[in-house]
Amino acid sequence: MINKDIALKAAAVLTEKKAIDIVVIDITKQSSFADYFVIASGSSERQIGTLKEEVEEQLAKEGIFIKSIEGQKNSGWILMDFGDVIVNIFSAEQRDRYNIEKIWSDCEFIDLGV
Repeated sequence: MINKDIALKAAAVLTEKKAIDIVVIDITKQSSFADYFVIASGSSERQIGTLKEEVEEQLAKEGIFIKSIEGQKNSGWILMDFGDVIVNIFSAEQRDRYNIEKIWSDCEFIDLGV
């Protein structure tokens, strides 16, 4: 599976689990540490935890395993490192605070067709 497909698979899992405001950003031209960011929000700590578990489980079924996880559902931000794909799951408050979309606004945002 190529990196874009991994990012889109993560976005599809997040969509299926009712994540909010899912965004995929192609950062290949501006970054040396990853190719794609997947960003989504959860409406509660419980949902943030469920989103993390489901992304990890569904990608593992495809042979794509997580390298590291930072944060916890009660922190309002979980970062899942799949190598060249980084999945960020935020609470609405933390997403507004970090505003990753603005930082990477000069990159290509992938149309999810949702």
